[in-house]
Amino acid sequence: MTGQGPPTVRLLRHLLRYWRRLLPAALAAAGSELSAAALTATAAWLITRAAEQPPLASVSVAIVAVRALALARGALRYGDRLLGHDGVLRAVAGFRTRVYEALVPLAPAGTPAFRGGDLLTRLVDDVDAVQDLLLRVLIPVAAGCAVAAAGTATAMVLLPTAAALLGPLLAVAGLVVPALVLRLSHRAGRAEKTARAELAAALLDVTQGAADLVAYGAQGRAHERARRASARIAALERRQALTTSLASAVVLLLQGAATAGVTWLALRAHAAGALPAVHLTVLAVLALVSFEALAPLPAAARHLAEVRASAGRLADLFDTPPPVIDPPAPVPLPTGEPLGVEITDLRVRHRPGGPPALDGVSLRLPPGHRVVLRGASGSGKSTLLAALLRFVPYEAGSIRVGGRELRDCAAADVRRVITGMTQDAHVFHTTIRANLGLARPGATDADLREVARRARLLDWIESLPDGWDTLLGGDGATMSGGQRGRLLLARALLADPPVLVLDEPTEGLDPETAAAVLADILDATRGRTTLLVTHERSGLAAADEVVTLDRGRIRPATQLAP
Repeated sequence: MTGQGPPTVRLLRHLLRYWRRLLPAALAAAGSELSAAALTATAAWLITRAAEQPPLASVSVAIVAVRALALARGALRYGDRLLGHDGVLRAVAGFRTRVYEALVPLAPAGTPAFRGGDLLTRLVDDVDAVQDLLLRVLIPVAAGCAVAAAGTATAMVLLPTAAALLGPLLAVAGLVVPALVLRLSHRAGRAEKTARAELAAALLDVTQGAADLVAYGAQGRAHERARRASARIAALERRQALTTSLASAVVLLLQGAATAGVTWLALRAHAAGALPAVHLTVLAVLALVSFEALAPLPAAARHLAEVRASAGRLADLFDTPPPVIDPPAPVPLPTGEPLGVEITDLRVRHRPGGPPALDGVSLRLPPGHRVVLRGASGSGKSTLLAALLRFVPYEAGSIRVGGRELRDCAAADVRRVITGMTQDAHVFHTTIRANLGLARPGATDADLREVARRARLLDWIESLPDGWDTLLGGDGATMSGGQRGRLLLARALLADPPVLVLDEPTEGLDPETAAAVLADILDATRGRTTLLVTHERSGLAAADEVVTLDRGRIRPATQLAP
């Protein structure tokens, strides 16, 4: 959806790449509706002609046509469903990948602009709107227009005055009524999407913060917030359903008026001897069936309003600039070990014109050394790691890895060389094996056992009834804080980057456990270029150097190991 233009048009540009699969589906849908209309009209002609008791040879073609159209209708309807769903599912899968690719450069510094539940709604509900655009809007519109055009053309051949009445009424039913529904539904569609995002955010807060809500007696307010959002959605849906129902009633009235009017004109022409009786029946039936294909269009207009709201929200996501933009010609980073890091006079601001989070920071990580960066909360430790990982830009100074300036390198290349455990590292709701294998999908059982041993987690894993296949709760809910920290450490070690960074690995642990975990980390990272960020004071004896960061500036370093 990158580029200029209305969001819905930008969405259609993405779908154009699947036109080879979508065009046959649209043709099959139009063919199915045309077959149905032609079947009814031909059957009416055949019944009327048969009442005149003609020779069998004069109606044999019509008999064959009725059978052929009946078979074609079923075959085309099946092809429409098969081809349509195949093309749509492929389009949705491709578009969801595009959305995820647009989201990745925003994380983690750019995603706070979107609430968690709202972001989930954009990734699921708004992307699924692509299905509605194709299956419930474009294909029904194509089929309805084909039938309306064919019905008007046939009426023009049989009785021009009937076509003069039928054509405008079909245009009102197929264009004017849906346009009014679209206009009335547009604002309600945007409000509904916003309410759904609010409900998703409220439910996410209720599920993830259930314990805290109960502890502070705030669950009633949280439930009320979710209830209000749900009630708002229900009210908007009722309003849109009422609009669609009234529009469908108008289409039915137009259908009745067209059928009555065309029949009256045909009767006059027949009475004047200008129209055979069989054509009279065909025109009456044709006026009736021509509107059948237009019946879904008011609902299609409602879906289009919802798609426009979703497309606008997705466009906001695509148009959000990433915090860090790759250079036009990225410089490759060396991948051989060991690598050192040299930070010189680094300055970082979280927002333009704001106070610097880091101001003139200089720090050197010699190859194979373990440097501990200490500091109180808010001192800039996590900001320094974010700059190292190219999550945030730096306005002044330099970061060089293996002699290459980081701002001249692609962010993805940087994170292959510098990676590890971030402060908000996540434990996934899956097995221990899968959680560790995320860092290196091709890791062998021996590799997993080795990193678990180095993180002092192996004995615990092997003591579990299901061992490596033990299912962990969401974000490690079934683990203790120490076990969770060691699991994340083992995952970082399995990634085996040239430069390992560990951000607050003991967050939330008691002092004794934190000191033990830090000692284990320093032991497990011996001989590896490591930057360990912590606010702890104990458990750091094995570090090569301890550096203190205070209000965005480095205090004099302390050497701890020869």
